[in-house]
Amino acid sequence: MIPEELKQYIGKQYAPHVREVEKGAIRRYAEAIDDDNPIYCDEEYATKSSYGTIIAPPGFFGWAKKRADVAPKAIIEVWEATMKAGYGRLLDGGISYEFNLPVREGDTLVASMKVKDIYEREGKSGTKMIFPVFETTYINQNGDIVAKACHTMISR
Repeated sequence: MIPEELKQYIGKQYAPHVREVEKGAIRRYAEAIDDDNPIYCDEEYATKSSYGTIIAPPGFFGWAKKRADVAPKAIIEVWEATMKAGYGRLLDGGISYEFNLPVREGDTLVASMKVKDIYEREGKSGTKMIFPVFETTYINQNGDIVAKACHTMISR
């Protein structure tokens, strides 16, 4: 059973934050993940592609425009509540994506996060664990949803 102090977060929407997608950042990200696809860094190649411009590798949504937006308030707030409820350890449970449109150089994205769900499971050792699930929707400057990310945390 989920502690009452955590149930209040399910469905809670947090203030959106702006992310800018810049060509140099796309290139650096592609290099960091060791993906040498020219669509991520070769302007001549990219302009001849069906996209007409450099696009970002899947999972790259630019950088937060303000430093305060780097650590999502939702994750911090829910983690603090799980600690108060007696679940002091936190582990990243993974992330899944739903991609709708490519992220292009020059895009300005608005990222909106909400607590999609919080559920409880019992581990093999009998330890109860809490799983907060956060959903982030990325919308470009044209109002199109480019992607959704579903991020699960594990607290025990």
